[in-house]
Formats: sequence, C-alpha cells, structure tokens
Amino acid sequence: MENRVVICIPTYNEKENIIKIIEAVHAELATADVFIVDDNSPDKTSEIVADYAKEHPFVSVKVRPAKEGLGAAYIDGFRTLIERGYDFIIQMDADFSHQPKYLPKMLQKAKEGFDVVLGSRYVKGGGTRNWPLLRRVISRGGSFYASTVLGTGTKDVTCGYKCWRAGFLKRVITVPIVFVGFGFQIEMSYRTKLCGGKVFEVPIIFPDREDGVSKMSGKIFKEALFGVWKLKGLGKKLIEG
Repeated sequence: MENRVVICIPTYNEKENIIKIIEAVHAELATADVFIVDDNSPDKTSEIVADYAKEHPFVSVKVRPAKEGLGAAYIDGFRTLIERGYDFIIQMDADFSHQPKYLPKMLQKAKEGFDVVLGSRYVKGGGTRNWPLLRRVISRGGSFYASTVLGTGTKDVTCGYKCWRAGFLKRVITVPIVFVGFGFQIEMSYRTKLCGGKVFEVPIIFPDREDGVSKMSGKIFKEALFGVWKLKGLGKKLIEG
C-alpha cells in the first residue's frame, strides 16, 4: 500500500498566499494531502481554504479558537494527522519562504529511512536570499549557538521546514511542549536528538517572504536565546515526562 503523505501548514492572516501555496505544493506532490491549521485569522484565511476544499478533496482545514503560537498550532495539527493515520507529515510555512520545489527530495530521503528530514539553510548548497545582514547574522549565529549548547549535531536547528516519519513524531510530542513560539523549532530539534532520531539535512535556499507580513520579532529571538538553557536543564524530561 502506498504511503500516506500530508503537508501541514499553520496560518494566521495568510489570505494573500494560501491558495497559491496549496496549488504550488500540489504541483510538486500530487498524491499528498494538504492540511491547514488556522488560528482563527481575522482576514478569513480559513474560509478561503474551506471554499477551495469543496472542489479539491485533498485539502482540509482545522480552525483553532485563537492565536496561541506556532508551536501550539503545529502540535494540534500533528496530533490530528497522526490520528488520521498518515505515514509522513511535512511541516512548512505558507509564505513561500519554504519553497515547494524541495518537497520531493525531502520525502524521498524520509522514505529511505530517516526519521526527520530538514530543509537546511546552513549545509553546503543551502542559504538565504534577500535577507538583510543583521538578520543573516542573528539567524545563523542563533542556530549555531543552540546547536552547540544542546548538542543536536545539526546545522539548522531553527529550521521550520521538516518531513517527519509519523511514528517517530508521535514519540517526540508525547510530552507537552515547553515553547509555543520560535523556540518551538529548537525544542523539536532537541527532542529529536533525545529520541535518537536519524536526521538528514537537505540544502535549501530560503528567500524572504513574498506577500503578507512577517511574524518575526525581538521577543521571538529572546525566547530562543534563553530558552536553550531551559531545554538543556529539562533534558530527558522533555520526552519521558
């Protein structure tokens, strides 16, 4: 039986991008489903998706009561998709900073036996585009800092473009997450290491978003900066309770 694959995309006020990203994803992985987790966007992103899904059965949407952070949205989506019996779950953003053209390669590596495949900016062949110097320094330095402190062994621990083997992901999220904001990505990388996950990093070019408004802020980076020490202190409690 063919593996069941789904792309999980969290949204908040993404009406400019949402149909474009769904169609771009479908063009790359025509057999995969697309699952939108919307935090009750005021711009009615979820309604746009719901209307589109009426004619496109590979698309579904879950509307959460309110905006609670990226991590909370992803965990909600992951649990729903694991319950639905998918074999591979791919997480990505709606703003085209995660380019759909990398999806086939990421899924291929996961099918080869890797528990997590990262779309990595910081391995050979990867990088960013149209980022100001300060953002590049903060991002790369922050990833190196977190990887070093937590010993993840990966180059891009803040990466949000991942393909998970669903059975492994279920283990990773058994214990409730600590960080719901940007620190969530670092936490998931650390949990992957604690669970003994087999990881592969696919090089990607990460451009700045094309439409809409960036969700990045100083608060986000502060959470990541100090959060790594909290994660390190918790250690295996993150996966064992």
